[in-house]
Parts: sequence; C-alpha cells; structure tokens
Amino acid sequence: MENAPEQELAGLRSGQLDLGQKSALIVVDVTYGFTGSEGLTLDEARKEYATASGPVAWEAMPRIARLIELARGQNVPVVYTRTSMKDQQFVGRATKKVRRDDPDQTGFGDIPDAIAPEEGDWVIEKAKASAFFQTPLSVFLTREKVDSVIVCGVSTSGCVRATVVDSCSYGFSTFVIDDACFDRSWFAHCNNLFDMGTKYADVLSVDEIEKRWHA
Repeated sequence: MENAPEQELAGLRSGQLDLGQKSALIVVDVTYGFTGSEGLTLDEARKEYATASGPVAWEAMPRIARLIELARGQNVPVVYTRTSMKDQQFVGRATKKVRRDDPDQTGFGDIPDAIAPEEGDWVIEKAKASAFFQTPLSVFLTREKVDSVIVCGVSTSGCVRATVVDSCSYGFSTFVIDDACFDRSWFAHCNNLFDMGTKYADVLSVDEIEKRWHA
C-alpha cells in the first residue's frame, strides 16, 4: 500500500543532510525533573515530578550516554540544557508547568550521573522550550564554527522539537537521534520524529550517527 509505515520510515532515513565540517551535540533537558528517579513506574515518577517520563527515560539513558561518549571521541562540543527552578515562573503551561506542591523542587534540574557533564562541556539554563530562545546558544555555536547540530533528549514532542525547529531556522544542518530521545507518549514521540524528519532534520539512530562520524 502506498505510504505504508515501512515506506515512510525508509524516507526518513534517506540521509539527505551533510554533517559538514564541525558538529555540536545538544542534550535537551535530561534532568530528574523530566526522568524521575530510576526504577519508578510512570505514575510513581509523575508523583515525584509532574513532568517526569518514567521508565522510557531510563531505557534511553544508556543510548544517550553512548552518544555523548561518541561525541567526545570525535571532539564534538557537548551542550546540556536544563530548566532551573528560578525560571519556572516564566515557563508556559504548554511546555513545563510545575504542578508539584513542593516549592523548591529539590533535584529537578540535576543531571543523572550516567550522563554527567565533564570539564569542557557546556550547561545552559533556559526558560522556554527551545534551547535557542533567549540563550547564548547560537553565539556559542557560531564562535565554535559549528555548521551541524545533533539533538537528543526530552521531550521529543516538546523541547526537542522546538530546539530542532530553531536549529533549522538558524541555518544549521540538524539531526535528531531517535533512540536517544524520549517522551511520555509513544504516539507523540513517533509522530514528531516523522514530522521533524520530513521538514527540519535528518532522523538517525545512535548506530547511524556513529557510522557517519567514522565515515
């Protein structure tokens, strides 16, 4: 049948974009506020933090860690984003409205040890969905002579998508690493990967980006 899922998936993985001379990896919002503690069910994680994704976050964590390790091995700058609690008053309902009673949200912006930043990595705080919105990210990428941006993290349908759209708008060749992204909704995850892949970015797996780097 025309437009069968297999055909659509093959079209997404056509690899039309060039990695260029220098890439940067953006790890979007992989903090406990959007994962919850390891080992919790989704319901338990959402009781801990209303924005948590639960088990799917920890399923993706080893692949995110591997992607970061590969990037460092290629001397690719690694940029982490997170939302600090002091910025929560500026966060819109459609992105990350905190609904927990605990006012200090202890640990919300902490990055799990499995993917902890190292010396030389850059951590930026943001108040809206896109990593580019009112942050110095574009200036940093320009200074580093980056021409392609690789994106992973959470949520595929929210902050990852917003970052990808803005990356494309700034003129960077943009890549989404599908198995290093996660979302509370599997439908939203798949739907947004398809939409990004047809409009804004190449969609690759960790294995595929590794082959591209080693080519």
